[in-house]
Amino acid sequence: MMRFRSIAFAAALGLSVAGAAHAQKKYDPGASDTEIKLGQTMPYSGPASAYGAQGKSETAYFKMVNARGGINGRKITFISLDDGYSPPKTVEQTRKLVEEDQVLALVNSIGTPTNTAVHKYLNQKKVPQLLVSTGAAKWNDAKNFPWTTPGYPPYEAEARVYAKHILASHPDAKIGLIYQNDDFGKDYLKGFKEALGPGMSKIVKEVSYEISDPTVDSQIIALKSSGANVLFTMTTPKFGAQVIRRVAELGWKPAHYIVSVSASQSQALEPAGLQNAVGLITASTLKEPSDPTWDNDPGMLEYRKFMKEWFPDGDPNNTGIVLGFVVGQLLEHILKGAGDNLTRENLMKQATDIRDLSLPLLLPGVTLTVTPQDLNPFHTFRTMRFDGKRWVLFGDPIAVGR
Repeated sequence: MMRFRSIAFAAALGLSVAGAAHAQKKYDPGASDTEIKLGQTMPYSGPASAYGAQGKSETAYFKMVNARGGINGRKITFISLDDGYSPPKTVEQTRKLVEEDQVLALVNSIGTPTNTAVHKYLNQKKVPQLLVSTGAAKWNDAKNFPWTTPGYPPYEAEARVYAKHILASHPDAKIGLIYQNDDFGKDYLKGFKEALGPGMSKIVKEVSYEISDPTVDSQIIALKSSGANVLFTMTTPKFGAQVIRRVAELGWKPAHYIVSVSASQSQALEPAGLQNAVGLITASTLKEPSDPTWDNDPGMLEYRKFMKEWFPDGDPNNTGIVLGFVVGQLLEHILKGAGDNLTRENLMKQATDIRDLSLPLLLPGVTLTVTPQDLNPFHTFRTMRFDGKRWVLFGDPIAVGR
């Protein structure tokens, strides 16, 4: 009788343990014992196609992860679709990802207008819109959009870095501004003016352009004619290159600050002519692969190995590819934290509870922190100056916007 009870107890215990283990595994659409399905939209065509390299970088990253065995034993199915940087196309592709492909989450889709087009839809569906690749302020709004998190240094915060530096370094500044006439440019403009405070009187001219404009030549001529001796350029890479080149052609020598979006050596500086970019100042959170300072850095060596093995056709100096690699590591961190509870709710919980995370390609002094109250992961920047060959760090880390 005792032996029968022992067997029965052991059997019951076995069932209990198995049941508990099974109960610990929770899945929403896009997740299973063997797979985690993620989606994104990218501008592989259209006016912002230069940004498509970022999506290719992330696709390559997860191929590498899968070759290593995946995340918690699950392979990543990463579906990256072209939206041509067209909001209607973004809506079409996002609906396909959610309703047909049934992804667990959207991750790191690029563009303010494109992400705006699906912002409400994804939140109404309670589908995570993780690490949106745009620095617009609207993505940090947990109260109204709890299923969205930003994944790019906020434009307003970055702009404050330039304002602080200009006020400290150029007491007699006469500031000229050029910005893209959309949420992207206006966020930079807002952060810059707020940080200037009473120093706003130093602004002598501000001009804007549309993303559909062929050139910004007339705007640069107007800024030079204003007598500005400091220029702050808030543009995407195509127009950043135009600004740099036109300033040089005019023989104008302002102290020139340019946003990180347009600081890519391959996408903006080389098309403008590296000799024309000497002295440019930008702010960043990421190590520059072109900077020999990092030649023997373990994180950079890991990145270069990744590029050689998994993305040999990519330009390792492309900052979009660097960002894609960093985003891949951050997503891997979030998914590992989710464990076997791969519900959309738990994924959001992991994505909004990150404390002082250091990743190999972040600059010294830069870590990532996300809380349910502040979804922005970037709160510290480093200033850099272009010397004709590379971006060179200078000054101490600048903390803003927490």
